[in-house]
Amino acid sequence: MTKSISYSDAGVDIDAATRATDRIKELASRTFNERTLSEIGSFGGMFDGAFPGLAQPVLVASADGVGTKLKIAFATGVHNTVGRDLVNHCVDDILVQGARPLFFLDYIATGKLSPDVVASIIEGVTNGCRENGCVLLGGETAEMPGFYQDGEYDIAGFIVGVVDRAKIIDGKKIAPGDVLLALPSAGLHTNGYSLARKLFFEVAGYEPQTQLPELGMTAGEALLLPHVSYLKPLDGLLDKGVIKGLAHITGGGLTDNIPRILPESTAVRIERGSWPIPPLFELLRKLGNVSDAEMYRTFNMGVGMVIVCAASDVEMIEGHLGECYRIGDVVTGNREVLI
Repeated sequence: MTKSISYSDAGVDIDAATRATDRIKELASRTFNERTLSEIGSFGGMFDGAFPGLAQPVLVASADGVGTKLKIAFATGVHNTVGRDLVNHCVDDILVQGARPLFFLDYIATGKLSPDVVASIIEGVTNGCRENGCVLLGGETAEMPGFYQDGEYDIAGFIVGVVDRAKIIDGKKIAPGDVLLALPSAGLHTNGYSLARKLFFEVAGYEPQTQLPELGMTAGEALLLPHVSYLKPLDGLLDKGVIKGLAHITGGGLTDNIPRILPESTAVRIERGSWPIPPLFELLRKLGNVSDAEMYRTFNMGVGMVIVCAASDVEMIEGHLGECYRIGDVVTGNREVLI
């Protein structure tokens, strides 16, 4: 062979990666604060680890993705929202233990790197970070030809937050007689998309641009509704000691996520009709004749976060939050959800 083979001949465009990194640096710098000690492009991100305002700081970390919601981004060409979904999902995951976010790392993998698409994804990530007071400290963009189909990618997020040990929310004090309050979701958030896509695009034969009168939007718009961060509404309550437990309603729905925070010998009883179920879920149920058990285990059913508190604190919490719903109570049982 006389021709010299390069990395680009194998499908990896280093120049495109450099252009993408330059745009990421610009976007990420908008999230930096006085505790950020490194620039994007360093081998590792550095963050000031001093917490003089906390007696016993505890770091809380989590990692997640947005699942097959990405398929909707591919189909619609809308790439600047899934990054925000990713950040908000991770923020909510550490929020349930009372932690406020410090910094975030992202991972993007694709078959053929498009600087414009990567920039759109990172635009969403930086928007989410700024809204949550979180630094985008670093990440990785991997071009992997032959591994992903053209136009497709995967993203993952990694978050670190902090909480004072005395203010950790762990559910240990939850007891029969406590009350469940629900904060509304904005749609599917980032779970249940494999079933939702099957129902919309295979069973009903919708296209992403199909107008759905009962929802007042297209099928694509309905499935791209944002994953809500509950940090701001809950922030003023985290230090008051009135929240006994928090459950982020993700994969597994109400039935599988609430038991994760329950002590032994307790269960919860949820009252049907105690909160408004958005029309999106009713449409999904109707399209597939989906059973109640399947709906409540696959989807969030309009509830993004559940608060467990003493009955004596309900009125104060409701006054702080504004929009929330009393959906049930803690009872004696074996860490299960009775609907």
